[in-house]
Amino acid sequence: MPQAAPANPSSPAAGATPAAGYWSRPAAELIGQLQTTATGLSSDQARERLARDGGNSLGRSAAASPWRLFARQFYSPLVLILIFAAVVSAFVGEGQEAAIIGAIVLASCILSFTQEYSASRAMEALKGRISTRASVLRDGRPVSIPTEEIVAGDVLTLSAGSLIPADGVILEARDFNVSEAALTGETFPVVKSPGQVAPEAGLALRSNVVFAGTSVRSGTATVLVVQTGNHTVFAGIAAAIQRKPPQTEFGTGIRRFGSLMTQIMLVIVVLVFVANLLLERPLIDSLLFSLALAVGLTPELLPAIISVTLSRGARTLAGNGVIVRRLEAIENLGSMDILCTDKTGTLTEGVIHLDGCLDAEGASSAQVMRWARLNAMLQTGLKNPLDEAIAAASPGNADLGRCTKVDEIPYDFVRKSLSVVVREAHSQDDLMICKGAVLNVAAACTWVLTATGPVPLDPQRRAALEERFKAWSAEGYRVLALAIRHLPRQRSYGRADEVGLAFAGFLLFLDPPKPGVAQALAAMAARGIGVKVITGDNRYVAQHLAAAVGLKAHAMITGEQLSHMTKEALFGLAPRTDLFVEIDPNQKERIIAALRQHGHAVGYLGDGINDAPALHTADIGISVEGAVEVAREAADMILLQRDLGVLLAGIDDSRKTFANTMKYISITTSASFGNMISMAFASLFLPFLPLLAKQILLNNFLSDLPALAIASDNVDLDQTRSPRHWDIGYIRRFMLCFGLVSTLFDFITFGFLLGIARASAETFQTAWFVESLITELTIVLVIRTRRAFWRSRPSALLARLSVAVLALAVAIPYLPAAGRLGFVPLPPMVMAGIVTITALYLLASEATKHWFFRHEQRRAPGHSATHAP
Repeated sequence: MPQAAPANPSSPAAGATPAAGYWSRPAAELIGQLQTTATGLSSDQARERLARDGGNSLGRSAAASPWRLFARQFYSPLVLILIFAAVVSAFVGEGQEAAIIGAIVLASCILSFTQEYSASRAMEALKGRISTRASVLRDGRPVSIPTEEIVAGDVLTLSAGSLIPADGVILEARDFNVSEAALTGETFPVVKSPGQVAPEAGLALRSNVVFAGTSVRSGTATVLVVQTGNHTVFAGIAAAIQRKPPQTEFGTGIRRFGSLMTQIMLVIVVLVFVANLLLERPLIDSLLFSLALAVGLTPELLPAIISVTLSRGARTLAGNGVIVRRLEAIENLGSMDILCTDKTGTLTEGVIHLDGCLDAEGASSAQVMRWARLNAMLQTGLKNPLDEAIAAASPGNADLGRCTKVDEIPYDFVRKSLSVVVREAHSQDDLMICKGAVLNVAAACTWVLTATGPVPLDPQRRAALEERFKAWSAEGYRVLALAIRHLPRQRSYGRADEVGLAFAGFLLFLDPPKPGVAQALAAMAARGIGVKVITGDNRYVAQHLAAAVGLKAHAMITGEQLSHMTKEALFGLAPRTDLFVEIDPNQKERIIAALRQHGHAVGYLGDGINDAPALHTADIGISVEGAVEVAREAADMILLQRDLGVLLAGIDDSRKTFANTMKYISITTSASFGNMISMAFASLFLPFLPLLAKQILLNNFLSDLPALAIASDNVDLDQTRSPRHWDIGYIRRFMLCFGLVSTLFDFITFGFLLGIARASAETFQTAWFVESLITELTIVLVIRTRRAFWRSRPSALLARLSVAVLALAVAIPYLPAAGRLGFVPLPPMVMAGIVTITALYLLASEATKHWFFRHEQRRAPGHSATHAP
């Protein structure tokens, strides 16, 4: 390791960032320029630099301030146009009209702001529960700190699974391979080592440098941090291309819905405005009426409703043990119909026990146990449950005291083995102890240890070893092999020395099926979710477990078969296969892509180094709290417990979130749409405007109040039993069907008011305001459920708000300020007629609902449950 340069924290150059081309300089020169040491900074130095240079973050903006969020509510073109129209009204002498419109617009923006601000605060609190950490040397000791606190001059210690948090040069490395696909697109890991490269070397040629945003695939290294935060290569690329996460299915649906409503709104508004001008109505009244219609047709609270619903869903998920990293992923979890997972910890207990240390002939062996302990305790790579099980089986460090570790050949996914070289005090040779997958270790062996000593590993003995391995695997054991080799003493060792080994024995680990996992899998199936196991374990262990938990053990593809399979063949076989065994890490991504290509919404549950590509590829990437950093960062959601029961609860919560979001859309596209269409037609034939602009805006504002409670509404059980997808065609049909019913009853109301009640303009406007508001409130009770509305209880908050607004609607014509809004008291006969028409509308909507859903079932058998309520 390079020698430390004298550190002087008070020097003006302390912590200075080296100029471009730092990868071409000696490490000792960089250490000196950064005023650090090869054993890292002191805590005081780090604090000073953090305060001066800022945190190690990629320019992520802080949560929006309340004032900025409030101002954003006015960015809507409709709101700005209404404000402009109100100003024009004030200039032409309609001050009262302008004041009322301005007050309603302000109240709507305040309402939307309070909901979004509350949602954003809740999400910030949840994000604080997930933080990425890194191991650095501080005061000469390794400590774990949040990645945001890393500064230039820190020395990182990296191992397999680490997410690299900053740019830096390598000081020391051992079999160090880094995945740089995020930066260079290179699929395979890149070998990294200390040294210098040419100043003009491109990104992919800087073999002595690691970059933020990449990850360690195998090996270990110590790295001197040179660039942090916005000075990293990753930050520069991110800023240049303005990277955005891919659009989710739900996000695409929202965008298409907004486009549909905009087209309808523009057509109606333009036609109504032009027609009213042709009818020689006042310009300002016609303009305000047309704009008010636009507001009435626009689901302006949809962004707030989505924010509130998703943030509430995230809080509910967090309470049930699922932390959401990307809010939009909640909808994807609800639409998932295939879950791919490894077996360890998900289908099994995940607490692995060492059940036997056996020699090559299958007899218990204390020597094999001793060698296994030396290998497990002295390796410094990624900690894993198998090594922990070995250490727990025989506690104490007596074995370690008599041996000195000389070197280590870290684990990688090609060799599938790890070797530790030790030196015993009274031995002239070094001892290499290799532990790993049975077939891989056996392939590196030319000898086998027997009771009488080592003998050649001939084909007959090799076949006997494989038979024992298969027999134990078929009983559900995870089997590793142990081999040794005595070597003349030398300073270092590498993979080339991992040959000519003597097969020493077997390690048998037991990880039994998790209690209740069969019931959890059945519950998944009942929710329309198929579970597929993707594992690197051998086929015998996987088949034994599958049979034990109720999966189809015969529907299986091995990694070897997959390697010879075309893309088309995998496309055809993947949906019909439940077990993918002996899978190479690079094959996981192929499996996920094939399932997605088939039209499935695929979730992937993984926690390992090699799971990151599959987590990225899946529609919903799920990891666990104890996963390696690169897996957690690639995931959309983090399970606080690796348990299918927790995931089941999360799926149900996600489907409830989707259902409640769709309720608002359904409400907006039924009564509101019908009322606005009716109003547009009525304005062409009546000698007066059916409603004044301020009355339309007030109606829209009051009808939106109960919608704020939709996020907390109860959801029928049948709405969580199937994957739920966005269907813009369904929404269009729903809107037309229920909108026409609403329009029909509006015309009945017009006929009653004009033909029977002989209502004046003021009485007509007041009566229709009351009737349209009541129908918008009562239709919520009908379309929030597929069942008869009296059999599905709404949430207490939704019920209370609906009742309160309904009472206000009836009382408004009699309030002191009613005259300013253009309202007059209604005669008892008119009020009785409104109540009767509303009751008939409620019954007609209920009957229409049952007819509509039966019709939808005939349109798409087996898929009707995937739509909105």
